[in-house]
Amino acid sequence: MASFIIEGGHPLQGTITPQGAKNEALQVLCATLLTDGPVRIKNIPNIADVNNQIQLLADIGVKVQTNGPGDMTFQADQVNLDYLQSDEFLGRSARLRGSVMFIGPLVARFGRAMVSKPGGDKIGRRRLDTHFYGIQKLGADFHYDASRGIFDIQAKKLRGCYMLLDEASVTGTANIIMASVFAEGTTTIYNAACEPYIQQLCHLLNAMGAQISGIASNLLTIVGVKSLHGAEHTILPDMIEVGSFIGMAAMVGDGVTIQGVAYDQLGIIPDTFRRLGIRVEHQGDNIFIPRHEHYEIETFMDGSFMTIADAPWPGLTPDLLSVLLVVATQAKGSVLIHQKMFESRLFFVDKLIDMGAQIILCDPHRAVVVGHDNAVSLQARRMTSPDIRAGIALLIAALSACGVSQVDNIGQIDRGYEHIEQRLNALGAKITRVP
Repeated sequence: MASFIIEGGHPLQGTITPQGAKNEALQVLCATLLTDGPVRIKNIPNIADVNNQIQLLADIGVKVQTNGPGDMTFQADQVNLDYLQSDEFLGRSARLRGSVMFIGPLVARFGRAMVSKPGGDKIGRRRLDTHFYGIQKLGADFHYDASRGIFDIQAKKLRGCYMLLDEASVTGTANIIMASVFAEGTTTIYNAACEPYIQQLCHLLNAMGAQISGIASNLLTIVGVKSLHGAEHTILPDMIEVGSFIGMAAMVGDGVTIQGVAYDQLGIIPDTFRRLGIRVEHQGDNIFIPRHEHYEIETFMDGSFMTIADAPWPGLTPDLLSVLLVVATQAKGSVLIHQKMFESRLFFVDKLIDMGAQIILCDPHRAVVVGHDNAVSLQARRMTSPDIRAGIALLIAALSACGVSQVDNIGQIDRGYEHIEQRLNALGAKITRVP
């Protein structure tokens, strides 16, 4: 497994462009299974998780044509249904969490799907109940083979219905939407996730001939259609990468412009960084982060302790809490980071504590950060990346640290960030990839 060697203390300066959104890409790629017509998708990020999903589509018979960098056309007119039941496919799908979103389109179009219990980040329990509940409500039967870890989902006919989801799961909502487009009658999904990724999926499906209304709300109405056709779609910039770059620029930047961020789709992300004292300057569709000698964490209006917590959209995405936490280590003041969704995502803070950060891990979901106000630098260490977002947080910490750090298991970072060392080195970082 490869590692990064990072020489800390080099200021970043210049302009960087975010990649296409990973989470959106994984959803819209699955949507190509819903038609035998060509679907052209642009701004696809060149990252491990997305590339593995594309390869999985190719393996099951989807034609994949590369038109240019990040620009591909997919045509699922000769899907190999026998291969979908093979041990080879099931073994590969087990290593990619995004494969769970094959269920909706495969059941909708072909009446059957088989997938392994999916992998992904080890950040705590990531249940699939919402996926299964919604598709069962539409009329599918689920069977789980515990000895093989295989889900077998079958449906002769899906029928629209009303459903109230017990959680606003993003991938669960995406799966149910894709299953619903061919369901007879009308499907109403209440407490649906409404992240920009879900909105984009709905826009693509409507461009393909679906009838989805209520987009951007938590109440979706889907009128079933007989078939879908080809379409074109452009993936949004990755808001998680935008937030990561804001954090880097705040801690080690000497004037960094993040261009083409789709600012209106960022929700409260810029304001959350502002709560940490970061100056986030909105310039058209760009963001400029000036050099920060100091930044001070705000308090609430009544003077109480600042708390930053994740929440379903339009609340703060949990994927940025790791970055916000590491940025707070050099702020003036204190903040409580409350990770509500995943019970293992904050466990990486022990590595920051080893670097000299003042952090109290209260329990699996909460950590108090007491900032150094840039008076004490973090110290270089050797660390291991446990998941994508912790990995980028450790990379940010290493960029700001005194000395040379090593971050191992960077395959986790590669799953979500495209050529990250090359792009940051172009801004002045000193990062070397080693075996």
